[in-house]
This record gives sequence, C-alpha cells and structure tokens, in this order.
Amino acid sequence: MPDDPAFDAGANLAVVRARIVAAATASGRDPHDVTLVAVSKTHGAERVAALIAAGQRVFGENRVQEAEAKFPALKAAHPGLELHLIGPLQTNKARDAVALFDVIESVDRPKLAAELAKEMARLNRRPICFVQVNTGEEAQKAGVLPHEADAFVRACIDDYQLPVTGVMCIPPVDEEPALHFALLRKIAERNGLAAISMGMSADYETAVRFGATHVRVGTALFGQRPG
Repeated sequence: MPDDPAFDAGANLAVVRARIVAAATASGRDPHDVTLVAVSKTHGAERVAALIAAGQRVFGENRVQEAEAKFPALKAAHPGLELHLIGPLQTNKARDAVALFDVIESVDRPKLAAELAKEMARLNRRPICFVQVNTGEEAQKAGVLPHEADAFVRACIDDYQLPVTGVMCIPPVDEEPALHFALLRKIAERNGLAAISMGMSADYETAVRFGATHVRVGTALFGQRPG
C-alpha cells in the first residue's frame, strides 16, 4: 500500500543501485552498462510514482492488460519512461503490446514474431525486441529452446524484420542461476546481440557478473506483492 511505512522507494532504489555498481565494478564492468528494470507487476500506480520520484525511469510489466491500466497516464506525465514487457505475450495482444511497450522481452515463437511484425507495420511503431530463451527447457515455461535459439534469432531478424537486440531468460527456481546466465550470454555473443536480460531480486548481482545488461528487480524495490 502507498501508506505502508515499511516502503521507502528512495532507500530501496539506492540499495539496489549500489549493489549493481559493486557487482559490475568487481567484474571489471562499467556500471552504466547495466539497466535496472523495476518490475512493477501487481503494484499500484502510487508505488510506481514513488520510484519515479526517486529517479527510476525503466519499468517492467508481465501483463499487457495490467500495464494498460497503469502506464499510459504515467508515461504522459513522465515522457522519459521506458516500459518493458517481460511476461508471456499472446498473439491477440500483440497490437496492444506494440502500442504501449518500448521493449518486448518475450518474443519466443514464429507465430508471435509474425504478428508483431504485422502490428509494427500497421502502427508504424517498432519497440525493441528480445528473444526469450527457455534455458532450463521447462515444459511449463515460455521461451525458445536453447538449441533452437540461433535459428529463431536469425528468423526474427531476417524473415520478420524485427528489431531484435537481445535475449532474455528466467532460470529454473531450483537450479544454480549462474549456469543459465552463462548459457544465455553465449547465445547472445554468438548471435551478435548486445543486450542480455537476466537476473531478478534474488540473483541480479550474479547476473551482472555474468554479463547482464538488464536486470529485472521487483521485490527488492517494491516489497512483497500484494495479496
């Protein structure tokens, strides 16, 4: 809740940023090469506004419908905001996603790639795209399988003409994330993709050490999700 005395947007943001700086510096990287994506799913516009007031400008949402309820007004009031879609995208929501999001991190199948290409042409708007890789090959999780990633990246760029600049993964919760971060980095490198989105509240420092250019942090910034 916005009046929760335990929620201190400025303090939370300062801690996360400091840890990103420390992890980047320890691995010989420039901290400015790491973008913090504040994951605001299930949190209201008031908490997002508090993070904005503290200086955060990049946010991530899992669902198009939830983002549509919060972010048009916020983006109108703060023109510099950047909004990432980090959850699975249904093809029937592709038009809405293209209209609202600046980055779509969950491109994972040809049918979706084709639909995004069609809507980008229709709306004359081209949000940046990341290919989501299912590094753990989990049946219940979205993402292209690792051994299919190279061909799918090439198809997205060459066949569908999508502005693909990076890859994203969500490692299995019960496995060492470093192994998955290393795999995603290799996929990015061999495909010439500069952006690597990996790492969440529990493991973003490890992700930075393994080359993440984007870390997706929710709980450490916003606190526990409501309900």
